[in-house]
Amino acid sequence: MSTLSTQAYRLTAATGLHKGDRAYQQDQVEILPHHRVPGCLLALVADGMGGKSGGRTAADQVVLTARQVFDRYNPADDDTEAMLRQLVVESHLMIKLTAITADEEPHSTLAAYLILPDRSAWTVHAGDSRVYHFRGAELVRRTIDHSYVQRLIDEGKITEAQANTHPQSNLLTGCLGTQQDPPVAIQRIERLDQGDALLACSDGLWHYLSSKELGAIVNALNPREASEMLISKARQRARGTGDNLSLALVRVEPIK
Repeated sequence: MSTLSTQAYRLTAATGLHKGDRAYQQDQVEILPHHRVPGCLLALVADGMGGKSGGRTAADQVVLTARQVFDRYNPADDDTEAMLRQLVVESHLMIKLTAITADEEPHSTLAAYLILPDRSAWTVHAGDSRVYHFRGAELVRRTIDHSYVQRLIDEGKITEAQANTHPQSNLLTGCLGTQQDPPVAIQRIERLDQGDALLACSDGLWHYLSSKELGAIVNALNPREASEMLISKARQRARGTGDNLSLALVRVEPIK
Protein backbone atom coordinates (compact mmCIF):
# COMPACT_ATOMS: atom_id res chain seq x y z
CA MET A 1 0.00 0.00 0.00
CA SER A 2 1.24 3.51 -0.79
CA THR A 3 0.18 7.06 -0.01
CA LEU A 4 0.68 10.11 -2.22
CA SER A 5 0.19 13.40 -0.39
CA THR A 6 -1.01 16.70 -1.86
CA GLN A 7 -2.17 19.91 -0.16
CA ALA A 8 -5.69 18.97 0.99
CA TYR A 9 -6.05 15.23 0.57
CA ARG A 10 -4.13 12.05 0.04
CA LEU A 11 -4.52 9.16 -2.36
CA THR A 12 -4.28 5.81 -0.62
CA ALA A 13 -3.76 2.90 -2.98
CA ALA A 14 -3.42 -0.87 -3.12
CA THR A 15 -3.28 -3.60 -5.76
CA GLY A 16 -4.31 -7.23 -5.59
CA LEU A 17 -3.41 -10.18 -7.83
CA HIS A 18 -4.29 -13.87 -7.49
CA LYS A 19 -3.92 -16.83 -9.86
CA GLY A 20 -7.30 -18.21 -8.83
CA ASP A 21 -7.68 -21.86 -9.84
CA ARG A 22 -5.93 -21.45 -13.19
CA ALA A 23 -2.57 -23.02 -14.03
CA TYR A 24 -1.14 -19.69 -15.21
CA GLN A 25 -1.38 -16.05 -14.15
CA GLN A 26 -2.42 -13.99 -17.17
CA ASP A 27 -3.66 -10.85 -15.38
CA GLN A 28 -1.44 -7.86 -14.77
CA VAL A 29 -2.07 -4.87 -12.51
CA GLU A 30 -0.16 -1.63 -11.98
CA ILE A 31 -0.51 1.69 -10.16
CA LEU A 32 1.87 4.30 -11.56
CA PRO A 33 2.43 7.56 -9.67
CA HIS A 34 3.59 10.28 -12.09
CA HIS A 35 7.29 10.81 -11.52
CA ARG A 36 7.10 14.59 -12.07
CA VAL A 37 3.58 15.57 -10.95
CA PRO A 38 2.42 14.95 -7.34
CA GLY A 39 -1.20 13.85 -7.05
CA CYS A 40 -1.25 12.36 -10.56
CA LEU A 41 -1.43 8.60 -11.05
CA LEU A 42 -2.48 5.97 -13.58
CA ALA A 43 -3.96 2.65 -12.41
CA LEU A 44 -4.70 -0.25 -14.73
CA VAL A 45 -5.74 -3.87 -14.94
CA ALA A 46 -5.06 -6.06 -18.00
CA ASP A 47 -6.67 -9.52 -18.32
CA GLY A 48 -4.68 -11.50 -20.88
CA MET A 49 -6.10 -14.28 -23.07
CA GLY A 50 -4.69 -16.71 -25.59
CA GLY A 51 -2.67 -19.80 -24.70
CA LYS A 52 -0.61 -20.40 -21.58
CA SER A 53 1.95 -17.71 -22.42
CA GLY A 54 0.03 -15.65 -24.98
CA GLY A 55 -2.31 -14.05 -22.47
CA ARG A 56 0.47 -13.06 -20.11
CA THR A 57 2.49 -11.66 -23.02
CA ALA A 58 -0.48 -9.50 -24.05
CA ALA A 59 -1.07 -8.21 -20.52
CA ASP A 60 2.66 -7.47 -20.15
CA GLN A 61 2.55 -5.42 -23.35
CA VAL A 62 -0.34 -3.35 -21.97
CA VAL A 63 1.58 -2.55 -18.78
CA LEU A 64 4.80 -1.78 -20.66
CA THR A 65 3.00 0.51 -23.10
CA ALA A 66 1.17 2.26 -20.25
CA ARG A 67 4.45 3.02 -18.51
CA GLN A 68 5.94 4.50 -21.67
CA VAL A 69 2.88 6.57 -22.63
CA PHE A 70 2.32 7.84 -19.07
CA ASP A 71 5.99 8.71 -18.66
CA ARG A 72 5.77 11.07 -21.68
CA TYR A 73 2.50 12.63 -20.48
CA ASN A 74 2.42 16.15 -19.00
CA PRO A 75 -0.97 16.90 -17.38
CA ALA A 76 -0.48 20.66 -17.67
CA ASP A 77 0.16 20.71 -21.42
CA ASP A 78 -0.99 17.47 -23.04
CA ASP A 79 -4.43 16.37 -24.19
CA THR A 80 -5.50 13.78 -21.60
CA GLU A 81 -8.12 12.12 -23.78
CA ALA A 82 -5.59 11.79 -26.61
CA MET A 83 -3.08 10.20 -24.21
CA LEU A 84 -5.61 7.59 -23.06
CA ARG A 85 -6.58 6.85 -26.65
CA GLN A 86 -2.90 6.45 -27.49
CA LEU A 87 -2.52 4.00 -24.60
CA VAL A 88 -5.27 1.78 -26.05
CA VAL A 89 -4.13 1.98 -29.67
CA GLU A 90 -0.42 1.47 -28.97
CA SER A 91 -1.12 -1.47 -26.63
CA HIS A 92 -3.30 -3.02 -29.33
CA LEU A 93 -0.58 -2.64 -31.97
CA MET A 94 2.17 -3.98 -29.70
CA ILE A 95 0.10 -7.09 -28.92
CA LYS A 96 -0.51 -7.65 -32.63
CA LEU A 97 3.22 -7.30 -33.35
CA THR A 98 3.95 -9.85 -30.63
CA ALA A 99 1.45 -12.24 -32.19
CA ILE A 100 3.40 -12.34 -35.46
CA THR A 101 6.22 -14.26 -33.74
CA ALA A 102 4.01 -16.38 -31.45
CA ASP A 103 1.97 -19.53 -31.95
CA GLU A 104 -0.78 -18.25 -29.64
CA GLU A 105 -3.23 -15.47 -30.35
CA PRO A 106 -2.55 -13.01 -27.55
CA HIS A 107 -5.41 -10.68 -26.56
CA SER A 108 -6.02 -8.53 -23.51
CA THR A 109 -8.66 -6.41 -21.86
CA LEU A 110 -7.82 -3.03 -20.34
CA ALA A 111 -9.46 -1.12 -17.51
CA ALA A 112 -7.65 2.00 -16.36
CA TYR A 113 -8.20 5.28 -14.57
CA LEU A 114 -6.17 8.46 -14.37
CA ILE A 115 -6.36 10.80 -11.38
CA LEU A 116 -5.16 14.39 -11.84
CA PRO A 117 -3.92 16.88 -9.22
CA ASP A 118 -7.15 18.93 -9.43
CA ARG A 119 -9.02 15.75 -8.34
CA SER A 120 -10.65 15.25 -11.71
CA ALA A 121 -10.29 11.76 -13.17
CA TRP A 122 -10.66 9.81 -16.41
CA THR A 123 -11.50 6.19 -17.14
CA VAL A 124 -10.70 4.11 -20.21
CA HIS A 125 -11.51 0.48 -20.93
CA ALA A 126 -11.70 -2.19 -23.60
CA GLY A 127 -13.26 -5.60 -22.96
CA ASP A 128 -14.91 -6.81 -19.76
CA SER A 129 -12.47 -5.59 -17.12
CA ARG A 130 -14.22 -2.77 -15.26
CA VAL A 131 -13.69 0.53 -13.49
CA TYR A 132 -16.06 1.35 -10.61
CA HIS A 133 -16.46 4.81 -9.05
CA PHE A 134 -17.79 4.74 -5.49
CA ARG A 135 -18.82 7.71 -3.33
CA GLY A 136 -18.62 6.25 0.14
CA ALA A 137 -20.33 2.88 -0.27
CA GLU A 138 -22.60 4.03 -3.12
CA LEU A 139 -21.88 3.28 -6.76
CA VAL A 140 -21.68 6.45 -8.85
CA ARG A 141 -20.89 4.73 -12.15
CA ARG A 142 -19.14 1.77 -13.66
CA THR A 143 -17.84 1.08 -17.14
CA ILE A 144 -20.02 -0.95 -19.51
CA ASP A 145 -18.49 -4.20 -20.77
CA HIS A 146 -17.66 -4.87 -24.40
CA SER A 147 -19.21 -8.35 -24.29
CA TYR A 148 -21.88 -10.48 -25.88
CA VAL A 149 -23.97 -10.68 -22.71
CA GLN A 150 -23.80 -6.90 -22.24
CA ARG A 151 -25.24 -6.56 -25.74
CA LEU A 152 -28.07 -8.89 -24.70
CA ILE A 153 -28.66 -6.76 -21.59
CA ASP A 154 -28.73 -3.58 -23.70
CA GLU A 155 -31.30 -5.20 -26.00
CA GLY A 156 -33.46 -6.17 -23.00
CA LYS A 157 -33.11 -9.91 -23.70
CA ILE A 158 -31.52 -10.84 -20.36
CA THR A 159 -30.97 -9.21 -16.96
CA GLU A 160 -27.60 -8.46 -15.35
CA ALA A 161 -28.19 -11.34 -12.94
CA GLN A 162 -28.81 -13.73 -15.86
CA ALA A 163 -25.67 -12.47 -17.62
CA ASN A 164 -23.44 -13.82 -14.84
CA THR A 165 -24.60 -17.40 -15.44
CA HIS A 166 -25.01 -17.17 -19.22
CA PRO A 167 -23.00 -19.89 -21.06
CA GLN A 168 -21.38 -17.23 -23.26
CA SER A 169 -20.61 -14.76 -20.47
CA ASN A 170 -16.90 -14.76 -21.38
CA LEU A 171 -17.41 -13.87 -25.05
CA LEU A 172 -16.04 -10.40 -25.80
CA THR A 173 -17.17 -8.07 -28.57
CA GLY A 174 -14.02 -5.98 -28.31
CA CYS A 175 -10.57 -6.07 -26.68
CA LEU A 176 -6.89 -5.48 -27.54
CA GLY A 177 -4.92 -7.57 -30.03
CA THR A 178 -7.77 -8.78 -32.27
CA GLN A 179 -8.00 -8.23 -36.01
CA GLN A 180 -10.57 -5.45 -35.61
CA ASP A 181 -9.77 -2.08 -34.10
CA PRO A 182 -10.22 -2.03 -30.32
CA PRO A 183 -13.06 -0.13 -28.66
CA VAL A 184 -11.86 3.07 -26.97
CA ALA A 185 -14.33 3.97 -24.23
CA ILE A 186 -13.18 7.09 -22.38
CA GLN A 187 -15.12 9.04 -19.76
CA ARG A 188 -14.29 12.00 -17.52
CA ILE A 189 -15.12 12.34 -13.83
CA GLU A 190 -15.49 16.04 -13.01
CA ARG A 191 -14.27 15.76 -9.45
CA LEU A 192 -13.43 13.13 -6.87
CA ASP A 193 -14.70 13.99 -3.39
CA GLN A 194 -13.04 12.93 -0.16
CA GLY A 195 -14.28 9.41 0.53
CA ASP A 196 -14.50 8.54 -3.18
CA ALA A 197 -12.80 5.41 -4.47
CA LEU A 198 -11.91 4.09 -7.92
CA LEU A 199 -11.61 0.34 -8.45
CA ALA A 200 -10.32 -1.31 -11.63
CA CYS A 201 -10.72 -5.09 -11.69
CA SER A 202 -10.87 -8.12 -13.98
CA ASP A 203 -13.94 -10.32 -14.36
CA GLY A 204 -12.32 -12.89 -12.09
CA LEU A 205 -13.22 -10.52 -9.27
CA TRP A 206 -16.43 -8.70 -10.23
CA HIS A 207 -18.10 -11.90 -11.43
CA TYR A 208 -18.50 -12.98 -7.80
CA LEU A 209 -19.40 -9.67 -6.11
CA SER A 210 -22.28 -7.27 -6.67
CA SER A 211 -21.68 -3.51 -6.95
CA LYS A 212 -23.30 -3.15 -3.52
CA GLU A 213 -20.87 -5.62 -1.96
CA LEU A 214 -17.87 -4.02 -3.66
CA GLY A 215 -18.88 -0.57 -2.43
CA ALA A 216 -19.48 -1.73 1.15
CA ILE A 217 -16.05 -3.38 1.39
CA VAL A 218 -14.18 -0.53 -0.31
CA ASN A 219 -15.83 1.98 2.03
CA ALA A 220 -15.41 0.05 5.29
CA LEU A 221 -11.74 -0.90 5.02
CA ASN A 222 -8.50 0.77 3.98
CA PRO A 223 -7.40 -0.13 0.43
CA ARG A 224 -4.97 -2.86 1.44
CA GLU A 225 -7.48 -4.59 3.73
CA ALA A 226 -10.28 -4.09 1.19
CA SER A 227 -8.15 -5.71 -1.54
CA GLU A 228 -7.47 -8.72 0.66
CA MET A 229 -11.15 -9.04 1.59
CA LEU A 230 -12.35 -8.74 -2.01
CA ILE A 231 -9.97 -11.44 -3.23
CA SER A 232 -10.84 -13.68 -0.29
CA LYS A 233 -14.60 -13.42 -0.95
CA ALA A 234 -14.19 -14.03 -4.68
CA ARG A 235 -12.02 -17.09 -3.97
CA GLN A 236 -14.60 -18.51 -1.57
CA ARG A 237 -17.45 -18.08 -4.03
CA ALA A 238 -15.50 -19.51 -6.98
CA ARG A 239 -15.54 -22.92 -5.23
CA GLY A 240 -12.42 -24.14 -6.99
CA THR A 241 -13.29 -22.88 -10.47
CA GLY A 242 -12.02 -19.28 -10.22
CA ASP A 243 -10.27 -17.32 -12.94
CA ASN A 244 -7.21 -15.12 -12.44
CA LEU A 245 -8.27 -12.02 -10.54
CA SER A 246 -6.72 -8.60 -10.23
CA LEU A 247 -7.62 -5.17 -8.87
CA ALA A 248 -6.24 -1.66 -8.48
CA LEU A 249 -7.92 0.45 -5.79
CA VAL A 250 -7.39 4.13 -4.95
CA ARG A 251 -9.29 6.13 -2.34
CA VAL A 252 -9.33 9.91 -1.76
CA GLU A 253 -8.87 10.61 1.94
CA PRO A 254 -8.52 13.80 4.02
CA ILE A 255 -5.15 14.57 5.54
CA LYS A 256 -5.69 14.39 9.30
